[in-house]
Amino acid sequence: MSQPEKFTMSYFPAEAAEPLWDMTVPELMLWNAKDFPDRLALVEGVADPKLRRRWTYKQLVDEAQAMARGLLRHFQPGDKVGMLAPETPEWVLFQHAMCFAGIIIVPINPAYTERELEFILRSSESRGIVFAETSRGKALRPLVEDLLVKIPHLTEAICTTDIEALKAKGDPAQDLPRQNPGDMMQIQYTSGTTGFPKGACLHHRGVINAARLIVERADFPKGGVWLNSMPMFHIGGGIVSEIGTFSRHGTFVLMQQFDPALFLELLESEKVSCSLIVPTMILALLNHPDMKTRDVSSFNSILSGAAAVPAALVHRAKKEFGVEFAIMFGQTESNGPFIETLTTDPVELQSETIGRPIPHVEVKIVAMDTLETVPVGTVGELWVRGFNTMLGYYGQPVATAATVTEDGWLRTGDLCTMDENGYFRIAGRMKEMIIRGGMNLYPKEIEEVLFDHPKVGQVAVLGLEDETWGEIVAAVIQPKDKADAPTPDELFAYCRQNLSPQKTPERWYFVESYPMTPTGKIQKNVLLDMINDGKLTAADWVRPARNSAIA
Repeated sequence: MSQPEKFTMSYFPAEAAEPLWDMTVPELMLWNAKDFPDRLALVEGVADPKLRRRWTYKQLVDEAQAMARGLLRHFQPGDKVGMLAPETPEWVLFQHAMCFAGIIIVPINPAYTERELEFILRSSESRGIVFAETSRGKALRPLVEDLLVKIPHLTEAICTTDIEALKAKGDPAQDLPRQNPGDMMQIQYTSGTTGFPKGACLHHRGVINAARLIVERADFPKGGVWLNSMPMFHIGGGIVSEIGTFSRHGTFVLMQQFDPALFLELLESEKVSCSLIVPTMILALLNHPDMKTRDVSSFNSILSGAAAVPAALVHRAKKEFGVEFAIMFGQTESNGPFIETLTTDPVELQSETIGRPIPHVEVKIVAMDTLETVPVGTVGELWVRGFNTMLGYYGQPVATAATVTEDGWLRTGDLCTMDENGYFRIAGRMKEMIIRGGMNLYPKEIEEVLFDHPKVGQVAVLGLEDETWGEIVAAVIQPKDKADAPTPDELFAYCRQNLSPQKTPERWYFVESYPMTPTGKIQKNVLLDMINDGKLTAADWVRPARNSAIA
């Protein structure tokens, strides 16, 4: 469908410059192994170059298929299996082994507490879990052993160190199951405004095409090298970066966690073409002393998003790295990003907008009351429809119906505007979701943990603007007993027992009462205004130092 010279209504029609790829992830990898068998597919991005393990496409596919046959001695196609491990090559190998076996992967943040793990494994009805012994110094086996006792349907646990034993169990003559592009590939747990996370059911067609269209627009070359330091349990690492790389027959260099010195060394030694890095990472790289000595001439483009990227940072990154720049926007329910700037867009559009829709999706902005498409320049809710819509929330038909309309529109809950040239701008969020360093957090879960503290009478959790993280988590506490109010240190320690680091509030406010609606709901917008106007001040407290760039 051709576009008008200038839009008058906030509706961007689907463009179809080339056909969608109607294939599964196993078919994509078999294609790579057939046409590019000796090309490097996966590199372990550790500090010592001598210890960097490497897999060609043929080696990766052979390994994954052998592992898949071993997994089928434990599971049936269609079973859900949790993946609890740090960003090592084993994550990628097990991911593709599960895909070849027709097993639905349930990625889990290894920083999660036992309580959080239990919720996801129960909610997804996972039959098993693949786990690493440790992640960033945290022992994972004891958590898994406890959950095997607690969850009746969780009957199998496989450690990532047991790959050889797993392969030995498989029958080399066994045919692997056939799958369809529309079949569920993954259940990715995402944040909501109420209750606990919901499991978005993603499919092969959506994952492959969303990733490839995003990295193509970011000018990632065919056969290029992608450096990843994003979490693999997150859509940015395990889908956009990894599947995007494989869709271009490229090499995926995997860091276990972001470290600016190692990142710069890998840029030079592995001849990296592109990377997805959030603004805090970009700034850390530009300010690192090694930036002046490393050869980064292979670096072609930076893909960013998840937080606003200031124009000054775009200018500086383009100048000092000598790269092009692209900004993306999307959500888990849409199988990843679906709006992106062009690398040729001026810096003002890179920093002030989120770009235009990728091919094969239609996007509109509707009025929140009438649900009618609004004129350009008018704030409304962003809706998207196309190949990228999730299959639904696992086991939650009511939540699915509230998010996906009968005619296939995905309601994002984000408030946006569209201009006459088809560029979209974020205006706010209908949901209470907090986006901290690119990670979506939901106040309700944090509030429920704090509400269980014996000294807390009531709690409201908010997202506050922050130059470094985009947003940070803040808690407004009403003590049960004013004379025995909890301290920030007490509350922080309590949260860390029950929540992962990024969910733990880092600013604490105390009130005797809340502003309330006539129906008895806390007016969080009023609390935010009070904080921003200085009428409510944070307790004098310093959060303990963190050792993770994205924790």
